Amino acid sequence: MISDPLLLAVAVMAVMMILLLSSKWIGFSLFASGVAGMLLFEVHLPPTISIWDKIGDLLANSVWNSLNSWALTALPLFILMGEILYRTAISTRLLNGLVPWLSGVPGRLYHINVVACSLFAAVSGSSAATTATVGKITLSELTRRGYRKSLAIGSLAGAGTLGFLIPPSLIMIIYGVLSDTSIGKLFIAGVIPGVVLATMYSVYIVARAKMDPDAIPGEDETYTWADRFAALRDLVPVFGLIVLVLGGIYVGLTTPTEAAAIGVVGALGLALYFRNLTWANLQQALLSAVKTSGMICFIIAGAAFLSQVVGFVGIARAISTSIADLNLSPYTLILVLGLMYLFLGMILDGISIVVMTLPIVLPIVQSAGFEALWFGIFVVFMVELSQITPPVGFSIFVIQHIAKEDVRTILKATFPFFCIMVIMVILVTVFPDIVFFLPRHMM
Repeated sequence: MISDPLLLAVAVMAVMMILLLSSKWIGFSLFASGVAGMLLFEVHLPPTISIWDKIGDLLANSVWNSLNSWALTALPLFILMGEILYRTAISTRLLNGLVPWLSGVPGRLYHINVVACSLFAAVSGSSAATTATVGKITLSELTRRGYRKSLAIGSLAGAGTLGFLIPPSLIMIIYGVLSDTSIGKLFIAGVIPGVVLATMYSVYIVARAKMDPDAIPGEDETYTWADRFAALRDLVPVFGLIVLVLGGIYVGLTTPTEAAAIGVVGALGLALYFRNLTWANLQQALLSAVKTSGMICFIIAGAAFLSQVVGFVGIARAISTSIADLNLSPYTLILVLGLMYLFLGMILDGISIVVMTLPIVLPIVQSAGFEALWFGIFVVFMVELSQITPPVGFSIFVIQHIAKEDVRTILKATFPFFCIMVIMVILVTVFPDIVFFLPRHMM
């Protein structure tokens, strides 16, 4: 039996790592780690109550409280909306409509990854879905047209992570539920950082194009203004859906859950409008949305149980006291946490990082003077970085499957965009008004 909460924290983390490395489900690993923590800790209970009774009480309470949330219903709806757009090939129309408008910009069609990922992120909320959907179309097309594959891969990897930052974001929904932070405010707070990051990606592409003209093919298709206006037939409906989903949240007319329901109806309407909706692809979208939602809810429930255990045995209090005793300055604390998230990103997916660390980290951050709203955007950036961090960067795996390149080549191509994201994290930390400006003026 272990009486020291810090030693118990190490033991619980060891159990979790062993289970994760043995390829067990993340949700199961979280539940099992919580049970192990209770069994290993020296708990003093009345004679009439066994340790298994206490575990059952904590389990029932945590699972019910974590999943019995109206705000959480936005999660499966946004997932379904993204699946409908992907399965009915509406995303392909979006990309084809962008080509005439980007052909005259320095760097030309490299920007299509940035713009297309930004737009698709605004209607899907998933980084993996954004990267896969855009990458399946753009990588082969850019390579066919003579564009350098490494820059195409790098821009896709960097811009694909915008699915977590530009609302509606699945990570923001989960963070809002677990931290009791307004999901609407999180959505609004992510807009300016998302637009600034996408702009920084495009500026880098322009600079690369200027410094290395060979990266751009000598000849490219030319488009007239008539072609550009004709392409609006594919762009305007998607823009309309974005405005429909996010506009209601921004002006306070709809909650995120209501906006998600509107988004599903809007996605179905677009599929009917473009005559791409069939029973087969609707079945695929529904089945995939159910699988993804079930997986995420299982992870959330497991994380909630583990957080209950962490609080019950005193791990959170002990860690908070230990960090407070270090007398770290607020920015040093954020630096330490940033390095911790980068390490966790090497071995865990983004959702697991959020749900496993938040119960312990958030009280420490708030006691240092940072607001939960700002920290939510900071965590989203850290999760974005984890998407392109080896060896468990999901975006890297997605791109590897699409591009048929080895991981080393993909990481080398992605590194400049990784550095840009790190610069953006520094800017958000030094200038927090980047996050707070819209929430203060719109809500």
